[in-house]
Amino acid sequence: MSRICELTGKGRLVGHNVSHANNKTKRTFLPNLQNVTLMSDALERGVKLRVSMSGLRSVEHVGGLDNWLAKTSDEKLSLKARRLKREIEKKSAEAA
Repeated sequence: MSRICELTGKGRLVGHNVSHANNKTKRTFLPNLQNVTLMSDALERGVKLRVSMSGLRSVEHVGGLDNWLAKTSDEKLSLKARRLKREIEKKSAEAA
């Protein structure tokens, strides 16, 4: 399972551990990913996603999963999130 947020596209970064003697060794910085169930208002059900905590705060700030997917470009989203976005757009088009 890759360490990439399904909503923001945030992944691992590479840097150095720097010792007191200024020796540098490679290390990775991993995002704080959590398995969460987010409620979709349009679909009226929960959706399980692997999301970074900063991404989760952003979703709550925007006003929910449906609003986040509508405002986010497809390049940042995972395949699962893109399918979910299309499904939500279909539901909202049927309702209108």
